[in-house]
Amino acid sequence: MIVKRAGSQTELVSVTFQLPASIWAESVNLVGDFNDWNRRSHPMTRSRQDDRWQITLELERGRSYQFRYLVNGTDWQNDWHADRYVPNAYGGENSVLDI
Repeated sequence: MIVKRAGSQTELVSVTFQLPASIWAESVNLVGDFNDWNRRSHPMTRSRQDDRWQITLELERGRSYQFRYLVNGTDWQNDWHADRYVPNAYGGENSVLDI
C-alpha cells in the first residue's frame, strides 16, 4: 500500500510505502531512482502496531519515481498498489509512483 500526504514543504509529498505483515522476511529495502537504486540506503521497519513493513519518505511533487522492494537481499517485488508499471532492463517491471 502507498499513502500520500502533504509534505513538510509545499513542493514535497510525504509518501509511506507499506508491505503487509504476511511478507515473510528478515529484511526489506525500498530501492528506486530516488536513491540511485541503492540496495541498502532505505531499509524498511516493522510497525509495532500491526507488523507491516513500512518506510516514509518526502519526495518532490510533480515527478514520477520508479521503485521496487528488495526482500532478504535477493527477491525483488513490486507494489501492486503502484500508480503504474514500466518494463525494466532485466525483463521484469518496475513499480511507478506519480506525485
